[in-house]
Amino acid sequence: MPFEVQHDWQASLATPRPLIGERAKIRLLLILCFLWISLGLIGHDPWKPDEAQSVSIIKHLMQGGNWAVPVMAGVPTLKYPPLYYLSASAGAAAFSPWLALHDAARLVSGLWMALTLLMVGMAGREMWGTGSGRQTTFVFLGSLGLLFPSHLLTPFVAGIAGYAMAFYGIALSQRRPWRAGVLIGAGIGIAFLSTGFLAAEIIALCAILLPLLFRAWRRKTTAASLATALITCLPWFAIWLLTVWHHAPQLLQTWLVYGPHAFDNHNIGYFLKTLTWFAWPSLPLALWTLWHYRDKLLLRPQFQLIITFFFASLILLGFGAESRDTQALPLLLPLALLGTSAIDALHRSLASLLDWFGIMLFGTMAFLIWLGWSAMALGFPTKLALRVHKLSPDYLPHFSPLSVAAACLLTIIWAVVVFRAKRSNRASVTDWAVGITMVWGLLMALWLPWLDAAKSYHATFTNLHQSLPASYGCVTSRNMGDAQRSLLDYYADIQAIPYETAQPINCDLYLIQDDRNNEKIDPGTPWKLIWQGKRAADKRESFRLFQWVR
Repeated sequence: MPFEVQHDWQASLATPRPLIGERAKIRLLLILCFLWISLGLIGHDPWKPDEAQSVSIIKHLMQGGNWAVPVMAGVPTLKYPPLYYLSASAGAAAFSPWLALHDAARLVSGLWMALTLLMVGMAGREMWGTGSGRQTTFVFLGSLGLLFPSHLLTPFVAGIAGYAMAFYGIALSQRRPWRAGVLIGAGIGIAFLSTGFLAAEIIALCAILLPLLFRAWRRKTTAASLATALITCLPWFAIWLLTVWHHAPQLLQTWLVYGPHAFDNHNIGYFLKTLTWFAWPSLPLALWTLWHYRDKLLLRPQFQLIITFFFASLILLGFGAESRDTQALPLLLPLALLGTSAIDALHRSLASLLDWFGIMLFGTMAFLIWLGWSAMALGFPTKLALRVHKLSPDYLPHFSPLSVAAACLLTIIWAVVVFRAKRSNRASVTDWAVGITMVWGLLMALWLPWLDAAKSYHATFTNLHQSLPASYGCVTSRNMGDAQRSLLDYYADIQAIPYETAQPINCDLYLIQDDRNNEKIDPGTPWKLIWQGKRAADKRESFRLFQWVR
């Protein structure tokens, strides 16, 4: 097809035109989703906090550990159920002959995100009609807060897939109740086995409140879908809970009482504040929808579902989840779907404002990324190069023609998309999705080695492992966080026994993590310092290893 006719991605993805078929739009949507998902999945060490703990659990599973009880650095833990870890260990087993274990496992995050984007697009199509699924996908993957956690080894990646599947099932329940029930039940099961009871409670609360609050949902189809969902989700709960009860009843009891579903937090304000940057561009689009359709919000089933899901998520997360950005991921679903309904109805001036804001934002970010790469790899500008080296001293400047070529290609594609396109409402959303993919791709192609050199513990703990005595009994750790102990297990194969839970010290090696804000601990005269080290760029924490001298 001539390039003059279909001269940009907006023509294919965003603006409906008679000369462009649905298949072409879907193909280009798939290309964009593939780039967004795949960029950054491999090529860096595990980063704390989530990746550090995940990789230790995955390593234990690959060594034949109990599938039902995750073990982190030698300690059984039930912070999150095992579904994501099991899937990641399967990915690691399949791809680790060609990739490092953590990179091979991280590929599974890409598969979970692909499932999430599929469910989000299907939900958008079901709620707003043909063609809206693509726009919903663009709005969702354009969310600033989704970008970083979706490329990490974290259970929240599988959790958001469960949320999206259940949301799509609820939206489908009025038309295909049996299929919807299976989707809702499977979504609840996936979300529960990935992040715990809180996810299941959010989905269940939304599904129950809809028929209680709104007449449009009081149908036999709703009852049929909910009954099917209940039957579908029960095995997901029963098999794992009974297995854990058999192997570690005390651990399960502690998790049920004190786990992240205990509702002893007060973080609603935190999540509302986080959404002000986390949910761009869906948040301004959603707010405009609320104003534009203010007289119909409680009358149309689509709005009823979105509003109910949002407030169920906000309230339960606010009282049951810790104050972390990744906990806000479920809130992106209703906001993206609500924002989609605003795209075609948005005033042209507002659409242009969003479009040009995205172009200026991502254009500026691209310029800064290229400038930073120039300082890293070429040493120009000189002052910036000195600053960059200070922030990541372990980074060794090198020029990678393949990475630079990929970054140039991404930049050119973005420029063609945004500057050779006809302006339209849908084009503004497409511009944003392409822009955020371009910026993420530039970061991963040009900055990833520099970032990894600053964040990785590989050199530190490998050096520690080389300094160990020829024979020793065990290692006691003190003041070490879960992430640090997990990475020590991964890199040095040392399962340190926390001093905080195993006093007195019965090991002949004693590893202390020092914090610059706290006074250093003096272990006393029987202990001899045999190693000390830290990450080169880390000004906060350091480590000292002592040996008991008899």
